[in-house]
Amino acid sequence: MRITVAAPVTASRDVVLYDGSCGLCSRSVRFIADHDPAGRFRFAALGSDVATEILHGARVPAQLPDSVVLVESDGTVRVQSDAALRILGQLRGPARHLARLRIVPRPLRDAVYRLIARTRYRIFGRRDACELPAPWFRERFLDA
Repeated sequence: MRITVAAPVTASRDVVLYDGSCGLCSRSVRFIADHDPAGRFRFAALGSDVATEILHGARVPAQLPDSVVLVESDGTVRVQSDAALRILGQLRGPARHLARLRIVPRPLRDAVYRLIARTRYRIFGRRDACELPAPWFRERFLDA
C-alpha cells in the first residue's frame, strides 16, 4: 500500500518506523543497519513522538500498529509487504533479491505479512521498552 504525505517530511533520508517492543522488529532494524552501509535509512519506534510527527497529516491504514512503515524522503508512506520489500530492495547483499517478490499479488503478500505480524510476539518475544541501539548506529535513530 502506498500513501503520499502532503510534503516531504524526512529530508534526504528514508525513515523506517517499527514496533519498538517487538523482538522481530528490533532484529530487523539491526539487519537493515548492517546491510545499509551508506546510512540511507533512519529509524524510530512507531509509538514515539517522532513517528507521530512524521505521519501527521498522512492517511494511514487501520493496520498500522502491526506494520512496519517506510516513509520515503519524497513523502511516500509504504506499509506491510510494500514497505518490507522496498527496504530489502535498497540493501546490499543477497537479501535485496527478495524484493523480487513484488511480482506476487499484494493481497497474498499482505496476508502472509499479517500472519507474521499476528504471531511475532509468540515467536520472537516482546520487550517492555525499545532496545538501546549499539553506539555505532545510535545516530541513525531519530528517537534515541
